[in-house]
Amino acid sequence: MSADLSVVLGAGPVGRALTERLIADGRSVRVVTRSGRANVANEVEVMAGDVADPGSAKRTCAGASVVYGCVGLDYSGWPEKWPPMMAGMLTGAAAAGARFVFMDNCYMYGPVNVPMTEDLPLTDYGKKPATRSKITRMWQDAHKAGRVEVASVRASDFYGPGVSAAALGDTSIGRLAKGKSAQVFGNPDLPHSFTYVPDVAKALVSVAGADDAFGQAWNVPNAPDQTLREILTMVATNLDCDLKIQTLPKWLFSVVGVFDTNVRELKEMLYQWERPFRVDSSKFANRFWGDATPFKEGLAATVPSYPRT
Repeated sequence: MSADLSVVLGAGPVGRALTERLIADGRSVRVVTRSGRANVANEVEVMAGDVADPGSAKRTCAGASVVYGCVGLDYSGWPEKWPPMMAGMLTGAAAAGARFVFMDNCYMYGPVNVPMTEDLPLTDYGKKPATRSKITRMWQDAHKAGRVEVASVRASDFYGPGVSAAALGDTSIGRLAKGKSAQVFGNPDLPHSFTYVPDVAKALVSVAGADDAFGQAWNVPNAPDQTLREILTMVATNLDCDLKIQTLPKWLFSVVGVFDTNVRELKEMLYQWERPFRVDSSKFANRFWGDATPFKEGLAATVPSYPRT
């Protein structure tokens, strides 16, 4: 096992930000994607692999000291797709004798009316939240059985350069950059936790290097909660444009969902935008750091990444 090889499974916004951080820290990095292609630095090894295939996972994780699970899916078919992916990632890390750090979200908390802490019970709500609960139990069981050391790093809705399919992505910041109205759903005047992608990368590396962090979940620190309207007001200021918000009605998801699976699957997640959505990261802050990137700084780096035409 290499003492300095980190394997990053996935090359989306978090995978890329993590790879950049690991390279800056002097680590050797291998990035694994289904296509074998990734927009990363030349010194990064890129391999093709399918994490749902245990043999492929073993091959692509070989030699790693740490495996980071940063894979993602669109909203279709989660109950069928995610468990084999988690099983494959666990198998790959275990075969390499590596630690496994999983980049997760907050869906497993389900609809709650309190700030989300890591000790909340796992939900059985819906398809996608219940699926996140199922794969959480999978890594917890693997860790308890001694197969592989595992930790989970949980981010709220994230934003940052290169983020497209998100509340603070193409349909909001991207549309404002093109002089259009930002499209949102739910109530834009409720407080909401948002996580800056480079902070997710920083948190993943922090947890990976801490012996006492494994067997646990950790919520990533966020800037103080603001409403979507407040954040988009800052975006409009960055763009020097007027803020226009178009709130999409709930019935639209049922109508469009007849033709679009992702839109249909999004409907069960609207609870996140119909109540305050607060993530409590005090556990992480007490162990590691709590100085999340302020929105002013994060948006200054994010907004220019969206095309103006």
